Amino acid sequence: MSFRRVVALAGLLAAGSIQAETAAPHAVAGDAKAGEAKAAACGACHGSDGNSTDKQYPKLAGQQADYIARQLALFKSSARNNPIMLGFASTLSDEDMHDLGAHFATKQATPGNGDQALKARGEQLWRSGDVKRGIPACMSCHGPSGRGNPGSGYPQIAGQWTDYVVAKLKDWQNGTTWGEDDRSKIMPEIAKRLSEQDVNAVASYAEGLHTSKPLATAKAP
Repeated sequence: MSFRRVVALAGLLAAGSIQAETAAPHAVAGDAKAGEAKAAACGACHGSDGNSTDKQYPKLAGQQADYIARQLALFKSSARNNPIMLGFASTLSDEDMHDLGAHFATKQATPGNGDQALKARGEQLWRSGDVKRGIPACMSCHGPSGRGNPGSGYPQIAGQWTDYVVAKLKDWQNGTTWGEDDRSKIMPEIAKRLSEQDVNAVASYAEGLHTSKPLATAKAP
């Protein structure tokens, strides 16, 4: 994907991302109550409420239900390569994936702590990007407060562990992709333009962003 296409796509999503943060709760197809019963195995790594304590595992609390379901499907197909998650996802039906997504979408992520020494650079990248180096603003897709864009499939990363975000950005720098569509390919193109300092700064800034409540909510019948 060319830089012009990356920037154009990010720009088109900016308005929608901001609107998504203030819009009505995203409709969730899954059953949150059913998902709670199915989530027992997830708790070992991601925490019983979706707030992992081990920073190598992402927080799922408050994440968009459709995004979680999509990632589980990518793990199951091995489009997103993770041997541990493949073992769990391989037994899940499409309904299971959406139920799990609905469950974690109702939870609230615990606040994170950004490194104040990295805040200035992290905030610049988040809110303005770096035009000279071809880096679009992170908030173009993930929203000003990091709550993401459900309509376009971009995840909430506010409060996410710095260690986890750094690891994913480095994976993308090394050529990892999570599929064949634009949503899967946009981050590798952007990550390759980030310096090591940029990676640490923007990941830390994302962790320091706090949300007051989950963006997506699900009501059990």
